[in-house]
Amino acid sequence: MTERALRPLTEEEYLALERESPLRHELLEGIPYAMAGAGLDHNLIVTNLVALLKPLARAKGCRVYSETVKLKLSEDTFYYPDVMVVCGPKAHPLYETAPCLVVEVLSPSTEAQDWREKLSRYLRLPSLLGYLILESERPGGRLYRRTPEGFQEEALGEVLHLPCLEGPVPLDAIYEGVA
Repeated sequence: MTERALRPLTEEEYLALERESPLRHELLEGIPYAMAGAGLDHNLIVTNLVALLKPLARAKGCRVYSETVKLKLSEDTFYYPDVMVVCGPKAHPLYETAPCLVVEVLSPSTEAQDWREKLSRYLRLPSLLGYLILESERPGGRLYRRTPEGFQEEALGEVLHLPCLEGPVPLDAIYEGVA
């Protein structure tokens, strides 16, 4: 373990680490955590979703990012969401800060983190209108949608109507080709 890993990193140190490292790291309260690789089905779900969201986002002047773009939640916390949609100006050349939609695809190694840690942190983002959690082993998941009363949890139906984007997203198209 390097000396740098023994103490919390500053934002500048973290961004430098990410530039130099062959591995991606998420930063949680200043501590970097190497990210595990994703399985084929996980990657296919992300790819399908990006392909489905891209035309909807383009029509609204928004951008869709996948897996390799950082989301800065605070000075000492950065994640790499599986998918995020941002409709405002770019925040920084290396990260975004104000997504309207964030999507995580569950995997055995990240499921607890996505349900607990990321859920509570993402829902604090003022710009966020929806957090979608997708199962990786079968079609399904949950959508947390912002309402005037706060975030409401919704089960997924056959067609998703995601916050900040207009247009239907068929659940079976998200899972096309997934075993």
